[in-house]
Amino acid sequence: MTSKLESLKHHINRFTQIADQEFDDMSPYFEVREARKKEILLQADNICNDHFFVVTGCLRMYFLNKKGIEHTTEFALENWWLTDQMAYINKEYTTCYIQAVETSTVLKLSKSAEEKIIQYYPAMKEYFLHIYQKAFAAAQKRSMFFREYSREDLFLHFNSNFPKFIQRVPQYLIASYLGFTPEYLSEIRKKIIS
Repeated sequence: MTSKLESLKHHINRFTQIADQEFDDMSPYFEVREARKKEILLQADNICNDHFFVVTGCLRMYFLNKKGIEHTTEFALENWWLTDQMAYINKEYTTCYIQAVETSTVLKLSKSAEEKIIQYYPAMKEYFLHIYQKAFAAAQKRSMFFREYSREDLFLHFNSNFPKFIQRVPQYLIASYLGFTPEYLSEIRKKIIS
């Protein structure tokens, strides 16, 4: 088993237990993909057929508004999954892009492969249930924060709870995620530092 798949196995075992032989048997369903910095892994206006597990690096998902401005909706670091959930579940066209923020190694899992894995390996059904529940809970919390926090508090919360993102993700992408202009984020950072 490659070390790239080993990180997925460790992640699975955080939520449920999978036997070594079962994991080895299902490993061919995952495609190891190396992505260059800024490479697009999912293109808008295509069927969303893949779910990405980050082994190393960082991904982001974004969409373009009517003016062509990018709006980042999610980031994923090591041991996080990322896809356009609605399009993936329904096998629909996506309006989103998934891009490598850094040079990244990901495991790509197609929707049909995920369905087979869940059918043949009961531990994976439990694993994905945990993953989807956590993703849903995080989306609810994020929605609440965006409604309840002031812009400055939103950045302070993000800064204190996700320091790895602050260190690794360019400021203009963090601004995009928080709904700020890069200039406004710079002003907030100056205010906090002084």
